[in-house]
Amino acid sequence: MSLPEARDLAGRVRQVLENAPEAALPLTYRQLAEALGLTPPRTIQRVTTALEQLMAEDVAAGRPMLAALVVSQRGEGLPAEGFFERAAELGRLPADPALQAEAYRAEYQRALAARA
Repeated sequence: MSLPEARDLAGRVRQVLENAPEAALPLTYRQLAEALGLTPPRTIQRVTTALEQLMAEDVAAGRPMLAALVVSQRGEGLPAEGFFERAAELGRLPADPALQAEAYRAEYQRALAARA
């Protein structure tokens, strides 16, 4: 995916996450791909690339990361490992895996509140 395509998709992801009913959140990566009308191949990869773009934009602007509103369908209602790696790289979440779940839950609440 080219950079302009990634930015366009990131903008569409932002709209979906800002406008989704709170009761529908968090969305899974698959649900987000479906909401965006993406079709194979690489639908989840395109979603995660767009989410990483969104994370960088939100951190640079001092906003909560809307990407926190998207989780893996596997696991404990948490995003995939790549989310935590990117969030740590951006300085938003701790690099220590033992501290990440709690920090994520706080970021999730901030992202929900920022949508209002």
